[in-house]
Amino acid sequence: MDRFVSTYTMRLDAKGRVSIPAPYRTVLTKDGAEGLYCHPSLAEPALDAGGNMLLAEIDALIARYPPYSQESEELAAALYGTSETLRIDPEGRVVLTDTLKAHAGITDQVAFVGLGHKFRIWEPERLKAHLAEATRRVRELRQAIGSRAGNPEGTKA
Repeated sequence: MDRFVSTYTMRLDAKGRVSIPAPYRTVLTKDGAEGLYCHPSLAEPALDAGGNMLLAEIDALIARYPPYSQESEELAAALYGTSETLRIDPEGRVVLTDTLKAHAGITDQVAFVGLGHKFRIWEPERLKAHLAEATRRVRELRQAIGSRAGNPEGTKA
């Protein structure tokens, strides 16, 4: 497996450490990551995390803009400037910084959700609400696609 999949909920221990799910650690090892790259999500009250695949995504996004352009500089600052490299201890745990926990509203539990090339770290109740809304939107999209499938021009009949 070379993608982050599934959802896991873990507790922070008394020292503020959380175990990265074993399947995620396997992907990070295959990816050659030397730590866990983590930054506040730009779109959600959650954290984006991963290894070299996440860094490649950030590089590709920034490369869409001319070097030294305002867009390029702002994306680099927002993504690399807020990123932290978290050390994974021998037991597969990391310590989330107070800044990262505050952004995601994390207190005593953490939910990991796989997004393929990266994963997101959420406060579990926020993830539950997010997944309910995402499921609703996907169902609407499926209905919209289904209604267009019978009409080759893509217009409503």
